Amino acid sequence: MKHLDTVKLILGDSLGVNTAHLHAQSLLLGSLPELDSMAVISVIAALEDHFGIAVDDDDIRARHFATVGSLTEFVQEMLAP
Repeated sequence: MKHLDTVKLILGDSLGVNTAHLHAQSLLLGSLPELDSMAVISVIAALEDHFGIAVDDDDIRARHFATVGSLTEFVQEMLAP
């Protein structure tokens, strides 16, 4: 996945956690206590800033935050022309 490492860095910075152990299949929602509803907003804002994307509230789904890989795929979809 092209942006996996960047998404991991953004998660780590936004949540204040070490993400060195995370991989594409690592569970997020329900597995990382730091990832609550307010943290999701922070992560989305950081992704928007870093990648220059705009994420509408209607585009945010729990499935995007299921794993590190699903979040990376969401970013890749948002970057697609």
